[in-house]
Amino acid sequence: MSQILIHTPSYVWAILAFLVLRGVLALRERDITPVRLAIIPLVMLVLALQSVGARYGLGSAAMGAWLAGAALIGLQRWTFGGSRVVAGKAAGTLRIRGSWAPLGMMLAVFVVKYAIAVLQAVRPQLADGAGFALPACGLLGLCNGYFLGQLARDLAAGRAILGAQRGGARVLAATE
Repeated sequence: MSQILIHTPSYVWAILAFLVLRGVLALRERDITPVRLAIIPLVMLVLALQSVGARYGLGSAAMGAWLAGAALIGLQRWTFGGSRVVAGKAAGTLRIRGSWAPLGMMLAVFVVKYAIAVLQAVRPQLADGAGFALPACGLLGLCNGYFLGQLARDLAAGRAILGAQRGGARVLAATE
């Protein structure tokens, strides 16, 4: 295990530090624009698709497992998940409640991607086998689906909040 950790490139630890920092920042309530709200889910999506596509191919069964996991949890978060947003203090912003979930999801994606990379380096025949690739990619899909479903739920709520603010401003301007 120590050899694996020693031979891990420095940039991997920098990525982990960045993810932990972003996860810790997500613990506190903050005002954010809808565009900034989408950054981490989209970055995690690109990283997962790049990883699965590069290792197993975009048309592979592993990509199918990723899609199934993403769709399952994405629909669950969209349908049954609560929104984390309310009106922000400044016009055009949303106040997002702090949560442990983003930190947990980012660390889960990191651990799965790290395990795939280590296994690919140490035992490539095992990493390429369906017995590893399908569950690993399905797990990545679950994590990405969580991010995407929550983002969709929050953006829908944010659109309603910001639309109500704009409508209220028009009514106020018309009465003046």
